[in-house]
Amino acid sequence: MYKTLRSLLFRLDPERAHALTLNALRIAGYFYPSYKLLELIYKAPSKPVSVFGLTFKNPVGLAAGYDKDGISIRGIAALGFGHIEIGTVTPRPQTGNPSPRIFRLLEDDAVINRMGFPSKGAEFMQRNLNPSLRAGWFENIYGILPRNKKRKVTSINKGGAILGINLGKNKETPNEEAVLDYLSLLQNFAAYADYLTINVSSPNTVGLRELQGRAALESLLTHLHQQRLIEEKNLEKRIPILVKLAPDLSASELDDSIEAILRAKMDGIIVTNTTLSREGLRSSLKVEAGGLSGSPLKARGEAILHQTLLRVNGEISVVSAGGIMNAEDAKRRLDMGAALVQVYTGLIYRGPWLVKEVLRAL
Repeated sequence: MYKTLRSLLFRLDPERAHALTLNALRIAGYFYPSYKLLELIYKAPSKPVSVFGLTFKNPVGLAAGYDKDGISIRGIAALGFGHIEIGTVTPRPQTGNPSPRIFRLLEDDAVINRMGFPSKGAEFMQRNLNPSLRAGWFENIYGILPRNKKRKVTSINKGGAILGINLGKNKETPNEEAVLDYLSLLQNFAAYADYLTINVSSPNTVGLRELQGRAALESLLTHLHQQRLIEEKNLEKRIPILVKLAPDLSASELDDSIEAILRAKMDGIIVTNTTLSREGLRSSLKVEAGGLSGSPLKARGEAILHQTLLRVNGEISVVSAGGIMNAEDAKRRLDMGAALVQVYTGLIYRGPWLVKEVLRAL
């Protein structure tokens, strides 16, 4: 069935196809009958795992980038994910890079994207996560924003999935002031997320990856840890913070980044983001700028995971992403020692049954 649907979707512009599937899941999640039907179709074996002080119903998650503004959480959860990472969200709305900015490399089972953190901003996502902040129909018609709403969070139905929120700085924010963007996002989303991810590794925001350097990263994360302690006291809950790293770091650069993460008392690492490498690609679209994901990232993803696990030596947990295209890939990462895995491009090429396939293989 998915091969037929994929052939139709692949006739569309990649960004348009993405919007179509995302909104279909949003609508399906909104109506109880369609939500329960999805749950029934994609019901998978329970494989609970405890990580970061949280209990995940299974180790398979959706990587950040699919639902950037948190509009389809309920529908996505019905596909069986153990966790869903939404975002990347930025403090202020921004459009990202000009289109076209997503390219399918069919010969390579890969995707190149240069989205550049398109985001409707923190306020928009907060309204999606907290119904009490949404305007009613009368207020929407006349453009009146709700007033005097308490910050207390109204629970949303996540289908039993753990919710992560991926945080990034605005494009125009210089690196010297990036900490202010991340601090504001932590303050805004600590109450909503089960965990937060600090994204300093996207290749599509100029200069962002410079924040992975040891001194810059340790300074940033230390400030976030201090603010995290304040938020935990106010909210009376623990707030795990993860850091997402790039696959293009050298061995010494990766060691430096991990050292900064450990010193700043972070809870986990996600390896990896997309790559700038084009090694071994066959598609003529390999000349397009942006981050590459999919099958070509498999070997590098495994190598980075191995090095990261050796370096952390069990001090914190590691989440593996990048190049996970089938159940065998996911099982191998978990067998290597990853606490969780995240998929995205694999869903594009294999379809939503990928989650169930992975869990049946474990």
